[in-house]
Amino acid sequence: MLARSSSSLRSSRSVLTGKRLLSVNVQNFINGKFEDSKATKWFDVKNPATQEVVCRVPQSTAEELARAEAGAKEAFQTWKEVPIQQRQRIFFKFQALIREHTEELAHSITVEQGKTLPDARGDVFRGLEVVETACNAATGLMGETAENLARGLDTYSYRQPLGVTGGICPFNFPAMIPMWMFSLSTVVGNTMIVKPSERDPGATMILAKLLQQAGLPDGVLQVVHGAHDTVNFICDAPAIRAISFVGGNTAGHYIFDRGTKNGKRVQANLGAKNHATILPDADKEATINAIIGAAFGAAGQRCMALSCVVFVGDTINWLPEIVEKAKALRVGPGLDKTTDVGPLISPEAKARAERLIQEGIEDGGVCLLDGRGISVPGYEQGNFLGPTVISNMSPTNRAYTEEIFAPVLVAFHVNTLEEAIALTNSNPYGNGCAIFTQSGAAARKFQHEIDVGQVGINVPIPVPLPMFSFTGSRGSIRGDVHFYGKQGLQFYTQIKTITSNWDYKPGSSVLSMSMPQLGNSK
Repeated sequence: MLARSSSSLRSSRSVLTGKRLLSVNVQNFINGKFEDSKATKWFDVKNPATQEVVCRVPQSTAEELARAEAGAKEAFQTWKEVPIQQRQRIFFKFQALIREHTEELAHSITVEQGKTLPDARGDVFRGLEVVETACNAATGLMGETAENLARGLDTYSYRQPLGVTGGICPFNFPAMIPMWMFSLSTVVGNTMIVKPSERDPGATMILAKLLQQAGLPDGVLQVVHGAHDTVNFICDAPAIRAISFVGGNTAGHYIFDRGTKNGKRVQANLGAKNHATILPDADKEATINAIIGAAFGAAGQRCMALSCVVFVGDTINWLPEIVEKAKALRVGPGLDKTTDVGPLISPEAKARAERLIQEGIEDGGVCLLDGRGISVPGYEQGNFLGPTVISNMSPTNRAYTEEIFAPVLVAFHVNTLEEAIALTNSNPYGNGCAIFTQSGAAARKFQHEIDVGQVGINVPIPVPLPMFSFTGSRGSIRGDVHFYGKQGLQFYTQIKTITSNWDYKPGSSVLSMSMPQLGNSK
C-alpha cells in the first residue's frame, strides 16, 4: 500500500495497477494549509496502465487563486528578510526528507504518470540534485564590487529576489520539474505559486508537505490546480513577476506571449527533436544500447529523448540490430519490475502518436517495427504503444517534423559527418543531440559546428548536472535565461547597483549643475 503522502490526499490508495483505486479529491495548498477546493469543475487523474481514476483535481476557484496570490505577496515581505543561510538550512532538511520519501514519491509518479518505478526514482533524484545546489545558493548571489572609482567613490551590486513567481509544470516529470522551479525561486527569497500538471499532481503535493515539514514558512510556496483558467491567472496576476514553464510548443508560446505582454519575465522550455549521429568508428554495442534506452525509455515522453538517429556511412547496417533489441523490450505497467516501456499518459496521446506513425508511413517512411495495436494481458485498457522504428526518412516527413512524444525512433542515412551536422542544424529545434564516435577530432568538429544547446559525446541524454544550466536553444526555448544552475539564480533575482561617495572632506562641498563625471574627479 502507498503510505499516506499528506493531508492533501485524504484516503490511502492502492498502488496495485489492475485493481480498483479509491478516488480522492486533491486539495489546494494555500498559506500553509491543505484545503478542500470549492471547485465546480474537476479533472480525473487516471492510471495510464488501467484507466482507473486515481484522484480528482479541482479547477481552483477565482477566490482560491486570489488568496494564493495575496498570501504569496504577503509572505514575501518577511521571507526576503530571512538570512540566506537560514533559508538554505530549510533546504538541507528538505533534501533529507526527499531521500526518506523517495519510494513514496516514485510510487505516486508511476501510478499517475505511468513511467516505470526505476525511471520514477530517477525523476525524483534529478530533482533532488537541484535541491542540493539550492543548499549552496549564497555563492551564486554574490554581487560585484569596484573600489575607488573616484576619490572616496565605490560601486557595488547585489542580487535580490523579485517577489512572487509562478511555475507551470508538465506531466512528464512530476517531481523533477517542480523542484527545478520552487527550490531555486524560494531559496533566493522569492515566494512561488506552482500549478502542477492536472494529469499527475501527487508528487508535487507530497513535496509541498515535505517542504512544510522542513520548516518553510506559510505562504512561501502555494500550490493551486487547474487547466487554462489557472494558466491565465498566473500569466495575468499583477503580483507575479516571473513565470517558469516546461511543456509543449502551443502552450509555451501562449504563456510566453501573454506573460511578457503583462510585463513578466518568462522562461519557457518547449518541444524537441533530438538527433543522435553515429559514426562508423563508434563502439557498436554501447551505441546501440544507448540509442535503445534514450529513444524508448519513459515511453519516449522526455523532452531530451533521442527520437531521431542519423546513421553515417556503413552504420546503417546496425539498424536491424536496433530493431531486434527494441522488439525484445517488454511493454507493461510501470509497477511491474519486468517492464521496460510503460504506457503513454493518455488515450489522446496514444491516438496522436499512432496517427503520426501512419502519416510517417504515408509520407514514404518504412516501418521496420510497428508498436501499434499492442495488448498487455490484464491491462487491455492501458495506453500502451510499443517501440516503433521508421526508416527512409525525409526532412519533410510528418513523423520527423512533429515531436511525437512516444516510443518512436525515426532513422536517416547520410554519407558524411558534414551531412549529419547539416541535417541536425536544419531542424528548428535545438534542445539536445549526441554523437557516438571514438574520434576526438570528429567529436570536436561536431560540438563546434552543431547548433544545438546541449551536446552529448557518447552520452545519449546530455542533461547537464545542476551546477550547469539546462541550455536548450532555438525552437526549444522562449526567453533567454535558462533553468537551474547560475542562469536559474539569475532568472529569479534582479540586480541592484549602488554607487556610494564617502570622501571625507569636511566643508568641501560645491554646488554643480552639470552631469556628474564620477570617474574624472581627483
